[in-house]
Amino acid sequence: MARPKSKSELVSLSNKNFSDLIDQIHALPPEKLKGEFPPGTMNRNIRDVLAHLHVWHVMMLDWYNVGMAGRKPSIPADGYTWKTVPALNREIWEKSQGFSLEDCIERIQKSHQKVSALIEKHTDEELFTKKLYPWTGSTSLGAYLISATSSHYDWGLKLIKKATK
Repeated sequence: MARPKSKSELVSLSNKNFSDLIDQIHALPPEKLKGEFPPGTMNRNIRDVLAHLHVWHVMMLDWYNVGMAGRKPSIPADGYTWKTVPALNREIWEKSQGFSLEDCIERIQKSHQKVSALIEKHTDEELFTKKLYPWTGSTSLGAYLISATSSHYDWGLKLIKKATK
């Protein structure tokens, strides 16, 4: 499916890609489920990928809450710019090393539900009108949500499939 252009497309693709991601994980044998990925990626295992996705959900929810309260959120995070996202992702990776795979599965399921509920409470216009909310800058709320859900799940699924062949 192409990049969502409506609420129904966003809900559908987000849920499909999330289900595909979780189904792929549950279909793996134990040695692959907790095994290390081949060299070449910062996220070294499934836990790392899920922790990464979860933290980006949490950041998205924070941006939304701060922005909708009329304040300017720190996007992507305090002390980071879009150009320094690799360093932010490294910090996310470092902070998530103490979590178990089971923890990360539970966390991402909960944060996916929260982001999905946020999507559901908005209309097509609220999601896809550019510059509607000052905090989203020149883009739309939907663009942020696509990045935090359907597109990000697709990235995670592709990485896991490639690494667990």
